[in-house]
Amino acid sequence: MTVVLGWGLGVALVTLVLLAVLYSRLGDLGLARQQVVAAVRAVLQLTVVSLVIVGAVRWVWTALLFVFLMFCIAVWTAAGRAGVRNSLPWVALAIAGGVIPVAAVVFLSGASPFVGVAIIPVVSIIIGNAMTAHTLVTRRAFPALREQRGQYEAALALGFERPWAVREIIHRGTAEALVPTIDTTRTVGLVTLPGAFIGVLLGGGTPLQAGASQVLVLVGIMAANAGVAILVERLISTGRLLPPDLKGALRP
Repeated sequence: MTVVLGWGLGVALVTLVLLAVLYSRLGDLGLARQQVVAAVRAVLQLTVVSLVIVGAVRWVWTALLFVFLMFCIAVWTAAGRAGVRNSLPWVALAIAGGVIPVAAVVFLSGASPFVGVAIIPVVSIIIGNAMTAHTLVTRRAFPALREQRGQYEAALALGFERPWAVREIIHRGTAEALVPTIDTTRTVGLVTLPGAFIGVLLGGGTPLQAGASQVLVLVGIMAANAGVAILVERLISTGRLLPPDLKGALRP
């Protein structure tokens, strides 16, 4: 996808934001303000990031510093979405536990060169999806624990340990949180042509190289998300990753 920088781009962006706001108001979704703020932030953030990346991709150490900053923002965002800013180290552990093994395989295998221009796009995509996986798992797990507290108490009364009792309640939601990633991987090329594919083509790569890059990214995302999901489930089950209200309610 090639975009022409000019007044036409500005008109298109403003029109699309207004269209999103119109749909929100027609459907009484209550998201109009959030949509406008999100669009403005996206423009400002991507403008700054684009300028920073020009320098960051030149050296490995600057690329690593850049993705570490992205990782920190992802951890903060995921913790906020889940209401567990009281457990930032555990959120960081869960996301890092999904991202680091995948990044290690991608670069140590030689599938992707360990250079700034490759590190930033590959690792940032994996981090972003790992953050989403964390949010999806916790947004299913915490409401389930609140709604099924009686089941948890009953399991404890029967002599089951806390981790087992919690896992019985949240495990189905953990698996469901991974379904979107699996569906995306299954339908790639049939329903959508994702960013990595288009990016390689626009960069002068062959369709075969573009396809290989996209498969590598998608499979990496699938692996990272699965890693994040099981770590989050384990941390919730052991009481390390819980919002304040559940920490008090789900005592062993």
